[in-house]
Amino acid sequence: MSSVRTTARPSREAKSRLRRILAAGALASTFLLPACAHAPSPSQTSASALAGDPETATRLAARVDSLRTAARIPGLAIVILRDTTVILARGFGYADLERAVLVTPETPFNIASVTKPISAVVALRLVERGLLDLDRPMTSYDGFAEFCADVRGGGGIFFRDYECDRYRLTLRHVLSMTANGVPGTRFFYNPPSYSWASRPMAQVSGTTFSQLTATLVFAPAGMTHSARIHRRLPLPLALASELATPYHVDSTGHLVPSDPPAPQGDGAAGGVISTAMDLARFDIALASGRLLSLASRQAMWSAGRSPAGAVLPYGLGWFVQAYGDEPLLWHSGLWEGAYSALYLKAPARHLTLILLANSDGLNWDNGLDEAAVQRSPFVQAFLSTFPD
Repeated sequence: MSSVRTTARPSREAKSRLRRILAAGALASTFLLPACAHAPSPSQTSASALAGDPETATRLAARVDSLRTAARIPGLAIVILRDTTVILARGFGYADLERAVLVTPETPFNIASVTKPISAVVALRLVERGLLDLDRPMTSYDGFAEFCADVRGGGGIFFRDYECDRYRLTLRHVLSMTANGVPGTRFFYNPPSYSWASRPMAQVSGTTFSQLTATLVFAPAGMTHSARIHRRLPLPLALASELATPYHVDSTGHLVPSDPPAPQGDGAAGGVISTAMDLARFDIALASGRLLSLASRQAMWSAGRSPAGAVLPYGLGWFVQAYGDEPLLWHSGLWEGAYSALYLKAPARHLTLILLANSDGLNWDNGLDEAAVQRSPFVQAFLSTFPD
């Protein structure tokens, strides 16, 4: 929706708040970041838990590469963590077929909707600083009334029952994917609505959402190979030169380069270029408390409940799904015909899986009103290789 502005003009008070945020971020970077980008093995990971991991990870790597080949994915990066210890970091195939550039764990990809967990962390960091109220009405933010009228008039699959002009809609509803229908009563995955969540964050801080992400997430997590992009923010040349080329299978059955994803606004739903190892650094920073308090992490990773008590399988920026008796936390990413991604946490197993691909071959059938990560053959391979 090109008519909707994605940044706000900061007031003098907002600029003052921004200076405090930037100062806090600088202090966090100075005193909390480890000397190296790879965090050391934590004390909670016992030697016995890690003893069989290298062999198990090697078996999984072979299965993942076989699945990659079957799905016609040109290049794939994988990282697996046991708690905050990386037990597998590999690249398979090619970041660029024409130039024969191999994928590595540090190859940049467009991570698409795997951006949403990062954006949720930005929101919760602003909440922790007292700048953002998730329960404030969306109508109180500049431009939301116009956005509401625009999308209500346009309708479509995401907005035909988006009752933003009828009910009290809050940022909590938007971030938890419960904004459709009567807010808070049902789950419906709505990326365009989530994208607009960047606007309140920009307004209360007086800076762009991309700058907030760089200051509040990338810097303290040590994500040196990550950046946001949008219409007015090109990718830094160093990352652009290494970015995995997107591919799709054409009508003749051949893998051919795809057009890059269309330029977007500075929204919260996507717009991040990152690597599998940088997402591992993000995961380590989360687990180590460098980004959020324990209470904020628990809120982010807690499934919603309808007024009738039904489980709504999304927290704040994360799918929260039961797999049998086991909780799974995850998010997928998809640029159709270009990129796909998966970020999965199995807390009961102390395991995290990160997959980034330069085609849409990681995609699986998951309706907009459900959470079904177990349908992914890559997830099935992961869960069966690392039994609980």
